[in-house]
Amino acid sequence: MNEILLAVIPVVVLGILCATVLVIASKLMAVKEDERFPVVRDCLPGANCGACGFAGCDGYAKALCDNPETPINLCIPGAKGVADKLSEVLGVAPAEVIKKVAVVHCAGDCSKTEDKIIYQGIPSCSAAKILYGGKGSCVFGCLGLGDCVKSCPQHAISLVNGVAKVDPEACIGCGICNHACPNHLISLEEDIKRVIVTCSNKDKGALTRKVCTNGCIGCKKCEKVCPTGAIKVIGNIAVVDYRQCPDCPSYAVCSESCTTHCLITSE
Repeated sequence: MNEILLAVIPVVVLGILCATVLVIASKLMAVKEDERFPVVRDCLPGANCGACGFAGCDGYAKALCDNPETPINLCIPGAKGVADKLSEVLGVAPAEVIKKVAVVHCAGDCSKTEDKIIYQGIPSCSAAKILYGGKGSCVFGCLGLGDCVKSCPQHAISLVNGVAKVDPEACIGCGICNHACPNHLISLEEDIKRVIVTCSNKDKGALTRKVCTNGCIGCKKCEKVCPTGAIKVIGNIAVVDYRQCPDCPSYAVCSESCTTHCLITSE
């Protein structure tokens, strides 16, 4: 019996000592949490999409509590409703939320391009990308296996004729599809009428033309006719500076001049 007590007592004493040290450490090293944090966090939708520029909703909520300069209108999926709640909770002025929608920079569907191989692997764009850049002739284009479709929480994306298409009415601008696309063909743009470049091929015009009849050939016609200088051909592809495009006095003149019709106007 004494032998058992001699074995148990030191263990008990050591356990009490460790527990005491941990309690003291938890008190001395505790990081005080802003009492507003849980309230602010509850205002956010919990999509954790990163569209606000922070590491999920927790990161955005922490930034709002820690820095009074953090804008309250960065939650695109939450839109005006979230911004109004944050305004009330934080006691700051209301702010307008500009709706954004996903835009696919590829229109190389089955009528514009062809497959170079018969792909029978895992039905995933990321997996197909590893195998010779995908099944399509254009290695820059939509891989057509729907990683963006599967990732969209609102079911706003569908595959039409082999290319991803976004329903702007259903899209909440979370940007999750952007991260899911291995070719980075999807961007978030303000939901206003604008010109969109539906090509991402950075090869020279002759090479682009061989793999897709819709591809940008870098002819610079759009650049020459643009009255505001909003379009520049960079790296063999047209790039639109939307800071200048919305005020265009001759809207859509660039798309009308496009040789391959890869410039379109959104509605």
